[in-house]
Amino acid sequence: MAWQRSRPRLDRDNRAFWTGGAEGKLHITRCGDCGNYTHPPRELCRHCQSGNVAPHAVAGTGIIDTYTINHQAWAKDMEVPFVIARVKLDDAPGVYLTTNIVGSPVDAVDIDDRVQVVFEEQDGIWFPLFEKVA
Repeated sequence: MAWQRSRPRLDRDNRAFWTGGAEGKLHITRCGDCGNYTHPPRELCRHCQSGNVAPHAVAGTGIIDTYTINHQAWAKDMEVPFVIARVKLDDAPGVYLTTNIVGSPVDAVDIDDRVQVVFEEQDGIWFPLFEKVA
């Protein structure tokens, strides 16, 4: 997408999530004690409250859980329409990412479509977007 996305404020908890795309990796915070995933990244596990959490590279594949098509250009140079979707990750149970579906016409997107992560870099931030897979 052509518009300048809002830049997140990086901190020690979320830095791996926003910069992992430089290495082609989608990092989701995982607890070393209970094994559960937490997103957005936090300093404590949302399941067991352990501080033993760290970024963990996941496959970056999943399914579209729900979506909407945005027709409103609310930022300069924004190309509309585009898809805003919630993606259920395959290998991070309980984690859903709100993202954009790119690389296909908006009317070709549907619930339960298989998707994989692609990254769009803007000013050192690697935004995880998703595209449909065959």
